[in-house]
Amino acid sequence: MSYFKHHVFFCCNQRGEGETCCNDQGATAAQTYAKDRIAALKLKGAGKVRINKAGCLDRCDNGPVLVVYPEAVWYSYVDNEDIEEIIQEHLVNGRVVKRLRI
Repeated sequence: MSYFKHHVFFCCNQRGEGETCCNDQGATAAQTYAKDRIAALKLKGAGKVRINKAGCLDRCDNGPVLVVYPEAVWYSYVDNEDIEEIIQEHLVNGRVVKRLRI
C-alpha cells in the first residue's frame, strides 16, 4: 500500500532561454495553487494527497504537465481552473479528467 493515496508531481523544470519548458508556462504557480488547495480541503498528509515539484519529466511538448500516482495519469493544463478540475474530479472523486489527459 502506498503512503499517499495520490502523489502528484508537477514538472517545474526551467530550461534555457528559447527552449520549451513547463515552468515558462506557469508550472510553479500551478503547483503552489494545487498545494494550497489540497491543504485547504484538508486532503494533505499520510493516506491522502501529496503535491510535489519535479524536475524535467521529459514531456515538454505537452507542457505544462503533471502526473498523478499511483495511477500514472498524465495531464496537461492551462490555468487554475484546470488544476481545480483535476483536484475535484481525480483527487477527490477518483475520476480521470479525460479532456486534460495526455
